[in-house]
Order: sequence, then C-alpha cells, then structure tokens
Amino acid sequence: MDKLRNYDISFSGLKPGKHEFKFEIDKAFFQLFDTEQEFTNPKISVDVLLNKHTTFLEFEIKVMGTVDLVCDISSENFSYPIENQIDILVKFGEEYDDSEEDVITIPSNDHAFNVAQLIYENVALAIPMKKISPNLSDEDLKILEKFSPKDTEENEEPKSDPRWDALKNLKNKN
Repeated sequence: MDKLRNYDISFSGLKPGKHEFKFEIDKAFFQLFDTEQEFTNPKISVDVLLNKHTTFLEFEIKVMGTVDLVCDISSENFSYPIENQIDILVKFGEEYDDSEEDVITIPSNDHAFNVAQLIYENVALAIPMKKISPNLSDEDLKILEKFSPKDTEENEEPKSDPRWDALKNLKNKN
C-alpha cells in the first residue's frame, strides 16, 4: 500500500467552493521520502484549503509547528518554530506537468490530488540556511561577529586595479 495515499485530496465529489483539510505530520511522514533531513522531531500541523472552481483548483497549504535543529556554531540541539505557506494552482490538461513554479497541470481524468510533496517542500522551505540557537552565550556571539563578513558602504567606490585603468585609458583615446 502506498503510504502517500493518505495525503490524497479527492476533489471529484466536492461542490465548487472552499474545503478544508487538516493533517498532523511527524517523523513517519518524512521517512516516506528517501532524503536526509536537516531536522529531527518534527511536530507539524498542516492546513490545506482547497478552493474548487469548475475548471481549476486553488490550494493554500500552511504548515505550523516545531522541528529540532542543530546549531551551526555550538552544535547544540534547539527547538525551532516553523510557519510557512504556499499557494498552488492546479489545472487540468493532457498529462501531469509541474514545470511552472506555482501551477501544476494534472490529467483531466484524475479525481484526486496528492499534497504530500507540496507539504514536504513547504516544510523544507521553512528551515533556515543558518541554524543559530537562541541560547548562544555572549561569548559565542562576539566570536561570530568577529568572523562574520563586514558590509561595505553603498557609497564607497570599489577600488580599481591600476592595470585595468590603463586599459580603460586606451579605450577612451579613440
């Protein structure tokens, strides 16, 4: 039995209008995907709002909850709240096509749409690139500041290489 079937939303028997679906996802959900996770202990609730029209479907998928991350600086585990939303338009066509960013085309004879991959991507997008624990000490923060790249002033002219300046002068003589 395909475990992802639990995330099928059958729209064929629904009347046009708004319909709400709820899912609670945890570690077992992410084990259905063959990828390494950057987090542990997910406790996430998912609200899927389907607005059914006669010729297309609108999905609004919200994820809210917490995951445990490992701090990039101190290597300590900490709980990180996540909240994210994606909006997807599903239209009907000849065959499945997800090449557009916010539009998915499904075959006209389909009667259900699986939201598992969209939920997975929604959670993945909510995980920050830099994982910094809120419990870092002042000492850790000072070290981080010391070795962080410094912003340059916007008005500051970039230093030019004199070798290139000589070449620019050649161009200007004509």
